Amino acid sequence: MGRWAPDARGRLHQAAMELYTEHGYDGTTTADIAERAGLSERTYFRHFADKREVLFDSTDALQTLVLDGIAGADPAAAPLDAAAAGLGDGAALLQSFGQGPRHRAAVVAAHAELRERELAKMATLAQAVAGMLVARGSAEASAALTAETAVAVFRVAFDRWVADPDGPALPDVLAACFAELREVSARGR
Repeated sequence: MGRWAPDARGRLHQAAMELYTEHGYDGTTTADIAERAGLSERTYFRHFADKREVLFDSTDALQTLVLDGIAGADPAAAPLDAAAAGLGDGAALLQSFGQGPRHRAAVVAAHAELRERELAKMATLAQAVAGMLVARGSAEASAALTAETAVAVFRVAFDRWVADPDGPALPDVLAACFAELREVSARGR
């Protein structure tokens, strides 16, 4: 494949995931990724700052989709319901990537530095969700509590989905987790 073939970013992402799966995160260099993608290492660094970032490439798109979903939720919806709607859109995006999110989760789980980065990205998502809930009229403290809770539910749902490759789709797992939260909250235990 030529160096000027289209979708260099996508090819780099695919090459990284293949190599991380085959050789582990520590056993893969940016030069390895570029070579597998049929590109130069210089091209790699035009797209990604380091070898971690290729794993977190879709987080901005995920966050944008989640925030758009919250903004577009029924204005009368409770804050948790609006957050659930936006996160449901995010779950649908991840589902559309097939097995990629599961492979990525395995790579992240195997490396402390990547787990830390993932937690930072989730914290950033929670802050953005809180900001959108405030924009919808929630008080800041309530928005922060709701956003942190909603993102925690999203993480639990994602972990359950990853653990059960033959189970339901991620949006369905997420909906079930939100239903479980509501049930636990209603009965008080």
